Amino acid sequence: MINRDTIEKSNSEALVNLRADYDALGEHLDRRGINIEDIKSKVASYGVAVPSWGVGTGGTRFARFPGAGEPRNIFDKMDDCGVVHSLTRATPSVSLHIPWDKAPAGDLIAKAEEVGMSFDAMNSNTFQDQEEQKHSYKYGSLSNTDAATRQQAVDHNIECIELGAAIGSKALTIWVGDGSNFPGQSHFTQQLTRYLDSVKQVYAALPEDWRLLTEHKMYEPAFYSTVVQDWGSNYLIAKELGDKAFCLVDLGHHAPNVNIEMIVARLTQFGKLGGFHFNDSKYGDDDLDTGSIDPYRLFLVFNELVDTELQNPNFDPMHMLDQSHNVTDPIESLMASAMEVQRAYAQALLVDRKALASCQENNDALMATATLKDGFRTDVEAILRMARYENNGAIDPVATYRKSGYRAKVAEQRPAVSGVGGGIV
Repeated sequence: MINRDTIEKSNSEALVNLRADYDALGEHLDRRGINIEDIKSKVASYGVAVPSWGVGTGGTRFARFPGAGEPRNIFDKMDDCGVVHSLTRATPSVSLHIPWDKAPAGDLIAKAEEVGMSFDAMNSNTFQDQEEQKHSYKYGSLSNTDAATRQQAVDHNIECIELGAAIGSKALTIWVGDGSNFPGQSHFTQQLTRYLDSVKQVYAALPEDWRLLTEHKMYEPAFYSTVVQDWGSNYLIAKELGDKAFCLVDLGHHAPNVNIEMIVARLTQFGKLGGFHFNDSKYGDDDLDTGSIDPYRLFLVFNELVDTELQNPNFDPMHMLDQSHNVTDPIESLMASAMEVQRAYAQALLVDRKALASCQENNDALMATATLKDGFRTDVEAILRMARYENNGAIDPVATYRKSGYRAKVAEQRPAVSGVGGGIV
């Protein structure tokens, strides 16, 4: 973990300027009828989960170039996740991926207490074959034509639920790579029927207070068709399963230029939006740092979320980062991304909802979009920094992290990892 003295020293060097910036922004917002303390309070209480796999260096199907101090196991991963949260105070929970992170429940709980975090949704893995696995997922898992392979995938998901229940998680996320690469390879209807039959068995094993999140993706690893290809298919699946089933939206799992914010609105309207995997993309499922390519799209997503939040205080979708860090320090990228998610939330909170509703009612297209941009263009950095400072985090997390020398320290403790081979994670 980062030494507390390092954080306090770094903060002391930045505090005078922060107070001046915060006061100036407060005066500006006051003229717009906005109380900066109200916005700061909401930002401070917002949290986004970090993925355990996100603290390792990512890669592509061509190559992977490991960084220094790669985590060796789930406990190293949680140490790194704890660093992200200790500096940003924005990532209070970690999402595990099984079997990558499989460990005794007691050990996981103890580590979570040590690093000051809890557990978010569990993630199953039936898109890879594991050692000692009897049946291959080469031709699918939950929708495989072979009944024994489907049952193996069902059993694995139930195993994830059981471990999750033991450590305090409340949700299971299912993403499958099932699909086809050639026309005629699979019978579309029968394949979906097999998937539904399998997922119903998993759904039946959910504890009463759990949620099941199913995730759609247009392509990859299947390139002709995917069983859960789009939000419409995902919605139908969630409706078919029941009240504890919801749709998870990964920002990178859509075709370029798809209106994701409208998908969010549709799923919210009909009560089936369960959560997000935040990232960014230029071409496909690039898993780039959140907000690095299209921060306005991220803002527009949060505009829909804030709109619903104001109407329904019980609205509580799950939020998680899901990224692949190929050329950056993963801890730095996760911190930067968590802050970008908070930024989008803060900007969406600044939108003048009454003015926007009036523009919409009167079909004033130009002023409607200008009203949104008033929120987006507001520099809310001082709010984010003050929220972190008052919550015992770092005013400037990345700078503080670099001063701490954490990466060099863990590199001395963790053996270097070979870069041979490809793979996203």
